[in-house]
Amino acid sequence: MNADIKNMGDMRAYKFRIYPDAKRQEEIDKRMVLAQQLYNKMLEKVKTEYTKDKNSKINKSTLNRYMKDAVSENKEFLKLYSQTRQDVFIRLQKAYSNFFRRCREKREGKKVKVGFPRFKSIERYKSITYPQDNGAFSIEKERKTNMLRVSCIGRMKIELHRPIDGKTKTMTIKKEGKEYYAIFAAEQIISLPKIEDTNPVGIDMGVNNFVVLSNGKMIQKPKFFKKREKRIAKLQRILARRTKWEVQQISKLQSKRRNKAKLHLQKEWNGVTNQSNDFMQNLSTKLVNTGYTSFAVEKLQIQNMVKNHNRAQSIQNASWNRFINMLSYKAESAGMEVIRVNPQYTSMTCSNCGGIKKIGEERTYICDKCGLRMDRDINASINILNRAREGHSRSHAQGDIRQYVPTGDASSVEELRTYPETFRESFIKASGEASDF
Repeated sequence: MNADIKNMGDMRAYKFRIYPDAKRQEEIDKRMVLAQQLYNKMLEKVKTEYTKDKNSKINKSTLNRYMKDAVSENKEFLKLYSQTRQDVFIRLQKAYSNFFRRCREKREGKKVKVGFPRFKSIERYKSITYPQDNGAFSIEKERKTNMLRVSCIGRMKIELHRPIDGKTKTMTIKKEGKEYYAIFAAEQIISLPKIEDTNPVGIDMGVNNFVVLSNGKMIQKPKFFKKREKRIAKLQRILARRTKWEVQQISKLQSKRRNKAKLHLQKEWNGVTNQSNDFMQNLSTKLVNTGYTSFAVEKLQIQNMVKNHNRAQSIQNASWNRFINMLSYKAESAGMEVIRVNPQYTSMTCSNCGGIKKIGEERTYICDKCGLRMDRDINASINILNRAREGHSRSHAQGDIRQYVPTGDASSVEELRTYPETFRESFIKASGEASDF
């Protein structure tokens, strides 16, 4: 592989667990409530002004004026750090920018929901951001313990499980259930090698097989949600029986029990998310380090796919876009390219002759024209690779590849030894073999 080096700036996020005491937790929660109220107050002023004058314009200056008016009306907002108040302004500005973008797309004929910016409940506002490293936060060493100091909040223990590389730009404190995290965004100057694309691979994302490569390798994703499904369903039923204190003036005990049930449910979902993220992080790292030089994937429209309610939950649990994003930034950091192609008819097209046929639920693709017979997902991954290489020779389209089926003899076991560990495990699970690799 030939490699040229070029330097570029890159933003990386580092997420660390923090352990605030009871007083610090109260201060963080109070500022999250204030930030949420400031956001809603600014949005209320925008809507009120629009009701009075339909020709009123929304821009940075008007939003900034509304924020100053809100602060002057309620001095409690001054307890928020000045840069944190500025972040609230930026969030609302982004909400309106996205709203105007969707309006333009709607006029252009795209099927999108316009979605006017909505008021935020406290359950949807679970973070505060310090957008500048200007002394508002710092990490200090106290004996053998790392401490995070935050202006107006105080000092708390932080679990620095890895060093922060580069210059810190922003810091966000986020609350997930009962746990608190600090997320640092740091800018790095990294050297990107330019790798010659000699070993491209196509990737087909699926539900049965999470990843299928154009060279015949398949990886199944563990059913993390299935293992916790009954527990999650039980907690959802418990939460449904609890009544909000704001809705009906019942005892405060009932409201506390609802919040407690909500935290238990959120803890279970966080467990599913963390397991899924860990699996995808490990898989994307192994793919980048296996020897491939570029990756071809489908440009999936998840919002349209989940309209099929029979498979919506499976598609959302698969987290295809999140995996592709992980693979993209890791591949780009290694000097590789991730090419997104049109997903239309990739499963229906023969990778050998290009013929198209309708397929149902069958897992094997059989071409009526040339007689090609192979697993439908492998056929789709080869088509994805071919589309990424349009205009080039198809000598690496791997049309002769067939699905590897372990036979149990010595030759197949020796062949399987050369595969990466993740792929070996998926084959062993699929075939039921108990050989020691």
